[in-house]
Amino acid sequence: MEENNKMKHTHFYVVGLNYKKADAETRGKFSLTEQAKSQLLEQAKCNGIESMIAISTCNRTELYGFAEHPFQLISLLCEYSNGTVEDFQRVAYVHKNNEAISHLFKVGTGMDSQILGDFEIISQVKTGFTDAREKGLTTNYFERLVNAVIQASKRIKNETEISTGATSVSFASVQYIMNNVENISDKNILLFGTGKIGRNTCENLVKHTKNNQITLINRTKDKAQKIAGKFNLIVKDYADLQAEIQKADVLIVATGAQNPTIDKEILNLKKPILILDLSIPKNVNDNVLELEGVELIHLDQLSQMTDDTLEKRKQYVPQAMAIIEEIKEEFITWTQARKFAPTIHALKAKLEEIKSNELNYQKKKIVDFNEEQADLISSRIIQKITTHFANHLKSEETEIENSIEWIEKVFQLETAKNE
Repeated sequence: MEENNKMKHTHFYVVGLNYKKADAETRGKFSLTEQAKSQLLEQAKCNGIESMIAISTCNRTELYGFAEHPFQLISLLCEYSNGTVEDFQRVAYVHKNNEAISHLFKVGTGMDSQILGDFEIISQVKTGFTDAREKGLTTNYFERLVNAVIQASKRIKNETEISTGATSVSFASVQYIMNNVENISDKNILLFGTGKIGRNTCENLVKHTKNNQITLINRTKDKAQKIAGKFNLIVKDYADLQAEIQKADVLIVATGAQNPTIDKEILNLKKPILILDLSIPKNVNDNVLELEGVELIHLDQLSQMTDDTLEKRKQYVPQAMAIIEEIKEEFITWTQARKFAPTIHALKAKLEEIKSNELNYQKKKIVDFNEEQADLISSRIIQKITTHFANHLKSEETEIENSIEWIEKVFQLETAKNE
């Protein structure tokens, strides 16, 4: 299968959409549940795609993979989400080969995040790769690429101060609460949903608000109890949601439902309430704003709120991009060498064969032929020739596939391709 794909000239693509052009509603259409991701990967395998990873977060949904044409990936995305091809064409992007590699580096290091320097995204890349590997959808190339992105993320985190301040939606939400709710340590806070964003938000709430009146509710109660145990918080049953909302001054919704879980019918308010919706798709219906005393903030609004720390982090972008370029160049050099190494080895073997035949011929023809000296000279010539070809293939200006094809044709080489 892999050999066939090579013959069909597959390219590395990323197809996807993010917060830059797609609003929360559109991103919600293209969001992939865990089940949908699993089914999408299985279908990709059946379709003959050799390697692919899927990433779906509150800010983006993207597929990275090898295909003859990007529409092979686009159609998979539309089939397993609620998005249409028309929606995709309106807001999405397609990057190919080196542009796709650069995009993955920027995404994985938080350089393309809505909140600059968000280091939570790298865990999504790791998970995407792990899921793909379990389905048999990875190659040496893909593993090396993902490891290079992980290395870049670690170095940026350790060598720059770009992670200073609010580097996630969960922190930004807590910062917003602290800036807009007086006497927050005395208020009743209700967190509905204890997935990754919910957990991080809970940790930031405890750390920064000094509030011990935080209540957790999750559809699966034991998940909430695990988190509550770490911080000695209250856990209530899902059936108590409406009653707990009536007590709350602040409601944080971080559920992973595909449809709104909170609307005006469930509120039945007794006092003003601030609601933060940290979910994609939106899990709070806009009709709650029809009720007096409701303030609703969605994660897109939180992400757009810049503060002093965000401005400060921008000065470290050049340093971070230099690290990315360094590691990306190492990866591209490896990929080029991997492409042409079989050709260079085959060329060297062909020249050695020509040398051997010529030495045998001259040995019979010339009296007192110095075979040892001739062997030494011809070996040096072969080394110089192969080095010249290797340097040509390493050059950024070289059309590497065309050059390899030309060398193999001229010297009638048969090469074993790297997979």
